[in-house]
Amino acid sequence: MASNKIDVRMLSKMFLAGAANLEAKKEWINELNVFPVPDGDTGTNMSMTIMAAAKEVSGLIDDDMESLAKAISSGSLRGARGNSGVILSQLFRGFCKVIKTEKEIDIELLTEAAESAVETAYKAVMKPKEGTILTVAKGAALKARELQQAGCSDMSEFISEIIKHADYVLSQTPEMLPVLKQAGVVDSGGQGLLEVMKGAYEAFLGKELNFSLGAVASSPSVKADSQASCDIKFGYCTEFIIMLNKNFNIKHEMDFKGYLESIGDSIVVVADDDIVKVHVHTNDPGMAIQKALTYGQLSNLKIDNMRLEHQEKVIKMSEASEKQEEIKEAKAEPRKEVGFISVSAGAGMDEIFMGLGVDYMIPGGQTMNPSTEDMVKAIDKINAEAIFIFPNNKNIILAANQVQYMIEDKKIIVIPTKTVAQGITAIINYVPDLSVEENEAIMLEEIKKVKTGQVTYAVRDTQIEDKVIHEGDFMGIGDSGILAVGRVQEEVTLAMVDEMVDEDVELICIYYGEEIKEEEAQALAAKIEKKYAACDVELQYGGQPVYYYIISAE
Repeated sequence: MASNKIDVRMLSKMFLAGAANLEAKKEWINELNVFPVPDGDTGTNMSMTIMAAAKEVSGLIDDDMESLAKAISSGSLRGARGNSGVILSQLFRGFCKVIKTEKEIDIELLTEAAESAVETAYKAVMKPKEGTILTVAKGAALKARELQQAGCSDMSEFISEIIKHADYVLSQTPEMLPVLKQAGVVDSGGQGLLEVMKGAYEAFLGKELNFSLGAVASSPSVKADSQASCDIKFGYCTEFIIMLNKNFNIKHEMDFKGYLESIGDSIVVVADDDIVKVHVHTNDPGMAIQKALTYGQLSNLKIDNMRLEHQEKVIKMSEASEKQEEIKEAKAEPRKEVGFISVSAGAGMDEIFMGLGVDYMIPGGQTMNPSTEDMVKAIDKINAEAIFIFPNNKNIILAANQVQYMIEDKKIIVIPTKTVAQGITAIINYVPDLSVEENEAIMLEEIKKVKTGQVTYAVRDTQIEDKVIHEGDFMGIGDSGILAVGRVQEEVTLAMVDEMVDEDVELICIYYGEEIKEEEAQALAAKIEKKYAACDVELQYGGQPVYYYIISAE
């Protein structure tokens, strides 16, 4: 029978179980992202954040609440990736502030910790938005206080009711954010938080959990990725939808899950009326498919070779690592006044930034958000009084901001660049003769003038505002939404540029990605130059993955 108090050992088990449950569900959570782009990353960011803390918790020697609280708080902060990961780390930080000096957690203390978690997380976000992970966390804390004041004395019932209410709040997020409602999804960050809570509750009840902690988050490195490739037990990420031709009850669902567990891991089976969505990692996708066919027809079948993806990533990381080593060799110089760090994805983009004077490049971007710790390590490589950081992605800015509270011997200035185009504009406008503060003000003003459009493809059918999108469509995504959609890449790109250019635009910069041939890019640039004769048009190789073109107008 579960106790009405949580001691340090139980809290450790609960945290690790919550981490493992999130890790198991991360791909499903990724798919809840509103934009149907091929780089949905909320689940991945949250998982890597919590797994960084899980690594520290698993390695604890001291069996006391203060050590556990420090491991959770520090580990998650250093491993924080993306906005969702940073917010999750702040929830843990606020929670740990309250419990770190206690030996046991009762209902009153758990309520206070939940409230502290919400308060800390809201403070970390400059403009908190309702209908997100913050709203789900707040709903859980409010329910905890309501139950505590009502005299609830059963810890199991207390946690269960909080999770039920958090689930309800999550279901209401589409009513708070129209973009969620239109896409037909709940908030992905809120779903991630709920999975952490559910996993923790299972551990509290003493249930045997069939979760694997998997690969613990670490800084991007060739060694880590090579090892991860070797450690992949089940090599094929297999996803499909079953269109049921017969009744699929809870027994069928449990039997099917049991079968999948016998041939793989990272299993998610979600039944909804007449369809079942399936995700499994296995070495024999055919076995999963054959079993599924006994329940109905299949659609949206997708099989990815994860070992091959790791090998390709290792090659790219190795090339990036060699460039970084060249930069590091030049760092044994006297301390200088100012240094620069930029986040970038793509060999061409790296060369552009380094050519403009950036001291250190952090590999990353939309497809892989670097952690707070990655930025701390980069800062350690630069011997300068003040360091400017260009995140170049809206989902990296919050993680970069956390660095300012972790570095004491250098002044850290985060310029909130949301795109690489803004990052390039920012550093171009740096004036050596001006003070750090004056340069910061100039950069902040100049990046406002940059419009950015990015061309990629859709991974699922959806509708966003007045744009009906089908899987495989090309999309031109602007600063505040989708600008163009269609089946022909060049037509979508030109339509996107049309939406970006007005009478004030003087310069159009085109950065073409790793999948675009130079002659294709030159042909596109020629058409843009002809149509906008009053503008200067520049074409450069970016080499970025996922996005065929990144285009700026200013």
